Amino acid sequence: MDRVFEQFFQKQGFKAQTAIQKAVYEPLKEDRSLIGLAPTGSGKTLAFAVPLLEKTVPGGSTQILILSPSQELAVQTTDVFRQWGDVNNIKATSLTGGANMQRQIERLKKHPEVVVGTPGRMLSLIHESRLKLKDIQTIVVDEADELLNGETLDEVCEIVMSAPVDVQLAFFSATQANTAEKLSEIFGVDVEQFDVRQTDDTQGEVIHGLVRVASNKKVTYLRRLAKLKHFQALVFFNHVSTLEHVAAELKHQHISSVKLAGHQVQTERATAMRLFRKGDAKLLLTTEMAARGLDIPDLPAVVNFDLPQDATAYTHRTGRTGRMGNEGMIVNMGDDHDLRDLRKLVPSVTFKPLFLLHGKLTDQREVLTDDEPESSEAKATEAVITKPSVNSNETVTLYPMPKKVVKKRTTKPKPAKPAFVGGKPKKKINHKKHSKKKGMRHRNIERFE
Repeated sequence: MDRVFEQFFQKQGFKAQTAIQKAVYEPLKEDRSLIGLAPTGSGKTLAFAVPLLEKTVPGGSTQILILSPSQELAVQTTDVFRQWGDVNNIKATSLTGGANMQRQIERLKKHPEVVVGTPGRMLSLIHESRLKLKDIQTIVVDEADELLNGETLDEVCEIVMSAPVDVQLAFFSATQANTAEKLSEIFGVDVEQFDVRQTDDTQGEVIHGLVRVASNKKVTYLRRLAKLKHFQALVFFNHVSTLEHVAAELKHQHISSVKLAGHQVQTERATAMRLFRKGDAKLLLTTEMAARGLDIPDLPAVVNFDLPQDATAYTHRTGRTGRMGNEGMIVNMGDDHDLRDLRKLVPSVTFKPLFLLHGKLTDQREVLTDDEPESSEAKATEAVITKPSVNSNETVTLYPMPKKVVKKRTTKPKPAKPAFVGGKPKKKINHKKHSKKKGMRHRNIERFE
């Protein structure tokens, strides 16, 4: 690493490069095309940012192009390049859909050396000759398994075709969709593969938990999680309609939450991310769009309100927590059928039952010894109900609800009637009592008069 960048690296609190950063540093500086595979949260952005910035010439035209699958990831990557670009006076800007295009065109007129954006917006500006790629040296495809799929693959290919023939290509992802041979065939360049997923040690301890809960009780359980002290989570949904319904219910119940979905305008999405990052919102309700690359420091948990439909989605969703050595927790919600399918979907993951005990979410169930008296709190509240799993001896939690404290009715003996001296007591006359017969008598008198 360059001496100036190394000093800045240490100033940011980093002690040593991660496995992916070490693996791709020299190849990127030597202009070799490659694919880098590393777990989520292992520092992939810095892995390509530092070596590319070191060889970028300040004051020139656009030399580096970064393609991102979402607006949020593009903005996040831009912030990283701006921060580290200050070391050698490199400017960076973002081009994303949903933002004001005219403002983006004005920023391009200042000739930033690094441009980060989504493929659709970049391609539109290339067609209008606003974004010129004649001096591009490197194109990075971040979250490659997502972008090199379907329509976005055609957009990426067109962007690469608009760049010089000898452009350097770099692909990064946590999961592999295309081999190096396949990428070489698609783009016509020799691509090397650097896979450190088995040797990387940056991920902290992450508990993958199961909570058995009926569909109509999920919102109530989510509300209980939001009321836990120091709890904050990304909550994933498979469908926007479900997200909107849950968001409305949580708002009605005054639960601190924000939503992040593709149909929102950029200002709404940016506001939601800002509130969540600052901790002003306990829950960020989102879809698969937030499963890629977002870095939220010290995020305690990820909640799968709807379980993912494939193993790749599960990997990227759960990668939002437990990053860079921090601990994390995954809360998977569903019925017996859902949880059984999840085990089959990701058999390599060890799942544990989760418990709500004394205001905490944990995988440890309390066991009281004979000498330890049961607390009043434990007596008043049923923390969890467990049921044996179908395929194993493991237990998973049922929906935990407060146990109703039923007060025993005590039959009090009726007081003895007082003895009255001098005969029967006077009967109390209720003057306000309505007499139906009296009313009828008056009406009959008025009728015959």
